[in-house]
Amino acid sequence: MPLATRRALLGAALATPMLARAQSRFPDRPITLLVPFPAGGATDVQMRALGEAASRAFGQTVITDNRPGAGSTLGPATVARAKPDGYLVSQMTLPALRLPFMQRMAYDPRRDFTPIIHLTGYTFGIVVRAESPWKTWQEVVADARRNPGRHRWGNTGANGTPHLAMVELAEREKLEVVHVPFRGEADAVPALLGGHIEATAAGTGLYELIKEGKLRLLNVWTPDRRPGFPEVPTLLELGYQGMVITSPYGLVAPAGLDPETLAALHEGFRRALHDPAHLAVLARLDQPLQYLNSADYARNMAETIDMEEARVKRLGLSTG
Repeated sequence: MPLATRRALLGAALATPMLARAQSRFPDRPITLLVPFPAGGATDVQMRALGEAASRAFGQTVITDNRPGAGSTLGPATVARAKPDGYLVSQMTLPALRLPFMQRMAYDPRRDFTPIIHLTGYTFGIVVRAESPWKTWQEVVADARRNPGRHRWGNTGANGTPHLAMVELAEREKLEVVHVPFRGEADAVPALLGGHIEATAAGTGLYELIKEGKLRLLNVWTPDRRPGFPEVPTLLELGYQGMVITSPYGLVAPAGLDPETLAALHEGFRRALHDPAHLAVLARLDQPLQYLNSADYARNMAETIDMEEARVKRLGLSTG
């Protein structure tokens, strides 16, 4: 065999593994991040900041795609049917893990997802318009008791965590109120400011409106008072025993994702989660950093699913 031919064959043999590695490098095109809430709300703000930081970490664009409605399940439902190549991921909320035990859904939370990373959680409270006559939560309760059926309380989605908490508050106070579900804070806030509802459960995305004097925060659902609002009592302080309510979330991909792609996704979003620009958004929204790696998040998600299934059965929430 001529020397030139041997050299050509040797060069091709050496180049083949390098080419395979280059072709298998992830990601080599944009990643789509599904956010199951409307644009403009607190979740959208946080997830877009995460996506921008992830674009820098991956060296590829992360496209934020809003899929609001259906109790924050449209994102996970879409991912459950997707090809497990790592290019489509979704925010996974607590209601999306709960709803399959309440009604027929297009996915199984135990089988249809690959957990990538746990991110953060919401800080909830109840707000009213600043010009409303109610200065305290007790005044809202008293007025609702005097006017059964006339109070309309908003929430960020039917059967979501804020909705169930508002239902529980009404039941504990033996109040007759109308619960109004919205697709997220971005839809609930205009309704509240326009006087179409009297109060709404809200996340930390409304803190700026509170600071600006447009909304009044009456309580928070965390174990302790929030540093930014030291005058606002917790539900525990108001006498609602056991009512510490948070709603953590993370990111998931379709089931069957290969380990190398999972590792790459986790590392990119881990770097994005801790990016200073994203941390600044979390601080502004008063959302805690709650990082879990893929394995720990998978265990956490399995435990959460078991707890939510038990909760639905205990409270008789299943609709079929």
